[in-house]
Amino acid sequence: MAKLVVEVLDASDLVPPKDGKGSANPYVEVEFGEQVQRTLTKPSDLNPQWNEKFVFNVTSPTQLPHATIDVVVYNDKSGGGGGHHKHFLGRVRISGSFVSWSESQALVQRYPLEKPGLFSHIRGDLALKIYAIQGFSDPFVANGVACEDVESPLQEVNTNNLEGDQDLGDKQKKKKKKQKEKESKTFYSIGNAATDGPADPPPPPPPMASAYAFQAHQMKEKAPPHVQMRADFVRAPAPPAPVMHMQVPRQNPQFGLVEARPPPVGNWMRFRGRDKMASTYDLVEQMHFLYVSVVKARDLPVMDVSGSLDPYVEVKLGNYKGVTKYLGKHQNPVWHQTFAFSRERMQSNFLEITVKDKDVGKDDFVGRLTFDTHEVPRRVPPDSPLAPQWYRLETRRGDKGRGEIMLAVWMGTQADESFPEAWHSDAHNVSHVNLSNTRSKVYFSPNLHYFRVHIIGAQDLVPSDKGRIPDTYVKVQLGNQLRVTKPSQMKTNNPIWNDELMFVVSEPFEDYIFVSVEDRLGPGKDETLGRLIMPVRNVFQRKDAARIPDTWFNLLPPSRAEEEEKKKEVKFSSKICLQWCLDSGYHVLDESTHFSSNLQPSSKHLRKPCIGYLELGIRSARNLLPMKGKDGKTTDAYCVAKYGNKWARTRTLLDTLAPRWHERYTWEVYDPCTVITIGVFDNCHINGKDEARDQRIGKVRIRLSTLETDRIYIDCHPLLVLHPSGLQKRGELELALRFTCTAWINMVAQYGKPLLPKMHYVQPIPVRHIDWLRHQAMQIVAVRLSRAEPPLRREVIEYMLDVDYHMFSLRRSKANFFRIMSVLSGITAMCRWYSQICYWKNPITTCLVHVLFTILVCYPELILPTIFLYLFVLGIWNYRFRPRHPPYMDPRLSQAEFTHPDELDEEFDSFPSAKPADIMRVRYDRLRSVAGRVQSVVGDLATQGERAQAILSWRDPRATAIVIIFALISAIVLYVTPFQVVAMLAGLYSLRHPRFRTKMPSVPVNFFKRLPAKSDQLL
Repeated sequence: MAKLVVEVLDASDLVPPKDGKGSANPYVEVEFGEQVQRTLTKPSDLNPQWNEKFVFNVTSPTQLPHATIDVVVYNDKSGGGGGHHKHFLGRVRISGSFVSWSESQALVQRYPLEKPGLFSHIRGDLALKIYAIQGFSDPFVANGVACEDVESPLQEVNTNNLEGDQDLGDKQKKKKKKQKEKESKTFYSIGNAATDGPADPPPPPPPMASAYAFQAHQMKEKAPPHVQMRADFVRAPAPPAPVMHMQVPRQNPQFGLVEARPPPVGNWMRFRGRDKMASTYDLVEQMHFLYVSVVKARDLPVMDVSGSLDPYVEVKLGNYKGVTKYLGKHQNPVWHQTFAFSRERMQSNFLEITVKDKDVGKDDFVGRLTFDTHEVPRRVPPDSPLAPQWYRLETRRGDKGRGEIMLAVWMGTQADESFPEAWHSDAHNVSHVNLSNTRSKVYFSPNLHYFRVHIIGAQDLVPSDKGRIPDTYVKVQLGNQLRVTKPSQMKTNNPIWNDELMFVVSEPFEDYIFVSVEDRLGPGKDETLGRLIMPVRNVFQRKDAARIPDTWFNLLPPSRAEEEEKKKEVKFSSKICLQWCLDSGYHVLDESTHFSSNLQPSSKHLRKPCIGYLELGIRSARNLLPMKGKDGKTTDAYCVAKYGNKWARTRTLLDTLAPRWHERYTWEVYDPCTVITIGVFDNCHINGKDEARDQRIGKVRIRLSTLETDRIYIDCHPLLVLHPSGLQKRGELELALRFTCTAWINMVAQYGKPLLPKMHYVQPIPVRHIDWLRHQAMQIVAVRLSRAEPPLRREVIEYMLDVDYHMFSLRRSKANFFRIMSVLSGITAMCRWYSQICYWKNPITTCLVHVLFTILVCYPELILPTIFLYLFVLGIWNYRFRPRHPPYMDPRLSQAEFTHPDELDEEFDSFPSAKPADIMRVRYDRLRSVAGRVQSVVGDLATQGERAQAILSWRDPRATAIVIIFALISAIVLYVTPFQVVAMLAGLYSLRHPRFRTKMPSVPVNFFKRLPAKSDQLL
């Protein structure tokens, strides 16, 4: 007899029942024919794993393709495993035609759970492996291998599917109706765990056509453990089998967001008062440091025969030692340096401060001091800084020596004002030259403006060849930005261009504008006919859409252009007419508007008032990958946060895979619909390698509008980086966030105002300029911040601002396509629901829809109130299912987890490409294939639109005549017939019973498809 084997492996992302507990006790019932079997109940688990196998009798193998396997997930309300009180969690129906007749050919498939109705909140998927076998052998020895005893702990389980379930048939169901069978308790032996080593990354899934549009994900199969069968034991659950993922696969759990810990107790109570700003340590943990401020020394003894002294101070605590700069030939040196030793790494109770004289050989001892760390005073901000004191230096024997040193020693936290500039024990092996590259700093982007120049024309140009008609164009240079106009259409000495160019300038306006009129003599050969030099600060500044006045300027020959200011009068010169201004009413875009952090205009007088504060606590990172493994080190990590024009950089923690920063930063918020970006980098400049580039570890974006006000979010965000080899997780970043609103009325009013300043809508920037201007703005910001100390380098700026976001990527194209399909899925679900209503799939629902439709037709004034009331109720209902965590970088949405390596290699290719011709040919053919499909879709849309235009255009005279006659008759009928009657008849006709329907297309559809289009006119 043939047998059907159903393996229930696991489920994911189940929806908890509406009992307020937030969890479920799921189990699965499998029904085939009249045979029913169920799994164990997994208490309080929304991602349960069963790994149980069921065997059903197949009476006739020829009827298996016409049978249906019904798999239902229930919630056991009692939690005891009885299953008498259950709640529906989802259903899967599998046709027998998809069952394979070999276990080796069967793959695990993830089936989405079906919803019972349109408005059901059921979600999740179920992993099943289904196959049929001829004859019967022990189903638990799938591969027919011999088994051995394996020592393992015993666990008591509650089953009713291990013995005799395959022979129950019809008798079992009838017997269950009469009386409840006693549940048998059986023990099973759990096999030893498999290897714990990391598995090889799976190859990319090739596409596979099936009823569910699956993609195969092939993995290496491992043989089941050898287990000896005993009378009172059954085999332990088998390891997970090879999985076949759907086109939207289950996301890897390691790429998800993890809540670090619940918010501090009393957080909500704190904001009921007037104090909107929380204390210093409610977002980060308090970290204690021993601070030593070495100020200066005096009257130091001379140690050399030459009578000179090169003093420096050595501060030592256990194995950590910090050294000041040495000052040559100075008996009264001044250092003003601060040292910070983490209390977590203190290895001694005594702090030693030694003054030494730097010498060619061994440095000479001058004097020292010793402090007991238990006697060091504690300072808590906002107390004033601790006053330094003079201390007499001691000799090696502890006697009073010569010379004094001024210093201060105290215990403080990371909130101390000396913290950013201090030498930290974490960077004890970094030289003074590179020490600044490890410090925490705050940067501000320069205030940017758009410079607009409208080049109208010129007069009295004098070319070198008098008999030649000049071919002129205008070249404008501002800093490193160079743009040219189109050649003049008028080949005369008085050309007209009427072209507009735009540039980006930054405050303070120190640059000069160079305008030159060029005559094109030949390919690559130009002649300058005149030049104009003007400082940017002299240009008119415009804050609104006022008209820019026309101005005529003198064009001087190139040799005299630099001496223009020295000339008092110019007897004759060529003229150029310009309209130029500094547009301060725009916001200069240096990042994409989809995740912009600053939407304020350039002019400070036009900016909106502050509506609140954003507080960010950069707490720690964990499980970082060693970025310097080749050098025998791990990772020197630091974080950069960008919001608005403010950049915050944490200190660099050296040689650790679990850095703990616990630094807190605050930003003013002017618009809630903005995004903060936090990136983690590996510092490659602590050894003075200026040519090195800081490596990316990961990035996190969080939109402020998705955060609840006055709530603290503490979560671990995955740090994901996309490489040509695939997606890589490089660790987790623990962040604490809080958005505090101080002006509720202004914040609510922001949702009704334009996203960008007024000038972007009154006088929009031409599309051809936007990408170029954004690139130039990024370049200016990168240059300005790279000149700071420590510099915020170009690779960091480019990664934080996503400069390559506009470049073509097949992966991003797929992601955007699936985003569109996800948006349209709601419309598709509505159409499916309407089709079920029309075809009377659920007669009760169809009758209720008929009643509601009749009421709305009879009382049309209830239509709009009903719609808005439904929206209100739906919004209130969805409040229970609102997101509880901030958004994070989603690899499944980005189509990054299973992307083909060749697509990633194309995405990371340079522009223009540097790949060989054969690879470019393959990619070009692939692009042509994709473009061909897009072309077909666009052509179909154009065809439908042209058919709609042809209704009344008399391109088909018979069709247009039919339409106008029908329109006339309809106008007369609708005039004499009440509208409610027409609406009632139309609604009842569309909702008619399936008995009165046909599978053939309707008359309007047939008529529309017969209308002519212009596709037959294409070559």
